[in-house]
Amino acid sequence: MDEKKKILAINFGGIGDEIFFLPTLISLKKQYPNSEITLALEPRSKGAKDLTDVIDELILIDVKGKNKYSEMFKLLQAAWAGHYDLVLSSGGNKLISILLFLTGIKVRCGYDTGKMSRILLTHAMPLNKKQYACKMYHDLIRNITDYNTELPEINVQPKEKIANSVLIHPGVSKLSVQKGCIKTITPEVWAKVIDLLVAEGKKVRLVGGPDDKECIETIMQNVRTQNFENLYGTTKNLRDLAELISSADKFLCSDSAPLHVAVALHTKTYVIFGPTDVNALIPQNDNVVPIMANDNCELKPCLWARRQTTCEKLSCLKISASQIASTVCNS
Repeated sequence: MDEKKKILAINFGGIGDEIFFLPTLISLKKQYPNSEITLALEPRSKGAKDLTDVIDELILIDVKGKNKYSEMFKLLQAAWAGHYDLVLSSGGNKLISILLFLTGIKVRCGYDTGKMSRILLTHAMPLNKKQYACKMYHDLIRNITDYNTELPEINVQPKEKIANSVLIHPGVSKLSVQKGCIKTITPEVWAKVIDLLVAEGKKVRLVGGPDDKECIETIMQNVRTQNFENLYGTTKNLRDLAELISSADKFLCSDSAPLHVAVALHTKTYVIFGPTDVNALIPQNDNVVPIMANDNCELKPCLWARRQTTCEKLSCLKISASQIASTVCNS
């Protein structure tokens, strides 16, 4: 189609959420090749734009700050001034349909959250959280495009693979830790994993961002071997990290944004999973291998679905270094 459209997409969350949202934006771009896509997102996630060329403009909305209501009004003002043809939002809150209606934009795509949403939205789509998040977001545009982009795609030129290498990104976002959401093993266990992988002859490389400073320091204090590369501090942005991931033979990480970058790059990836939902966070293919504790917890996955913080026991994260190393080396 040659029809030119101005599209406003609204997706609040972390970097991982923005990467999940990329297939939806890519399909819209395929449907309307001459479209201009503006993405409203949180300031902490603005780095997602460095990974793609389907986003033309960003609107930064600090919905978690002290002035969230004035920030939402700022979003409305931008929507009124932008003269958009289509708006979509990934939010599952019942008030989202009111927000989209107030934008005055003709075509409004959101989730069906009840009678009001079916009145105020032109496309009120079923919300199915029991599927891969990329598919869940893509459902928003099922009525307006036949394209189906299943996985994130990012514009990073892959680097040459380093044979027999394992790149390790052990950290999670500082925000999740501050909220009491523990989603990975301890730095001490990560240190043992490095020792075991090096003993198996792997070329281990360790990387992390600013949020991972304390984790990396603790790993370095506990690791016994020196036969690995500590690349902490060498990546300045998300694109740098993506290029590094592309060069890895295998990538080992926590349930965090780098996981979704690796999925987009089709790098063989191993992920530490504890309280979160594997089915919602990784595609069901052989390229991504979850590593989980055999804890038989009846509540798992509990984080977000049943509670907003992790429990004190954390039995779901009692995963041994030997289990992790063995999985990486043998699968």
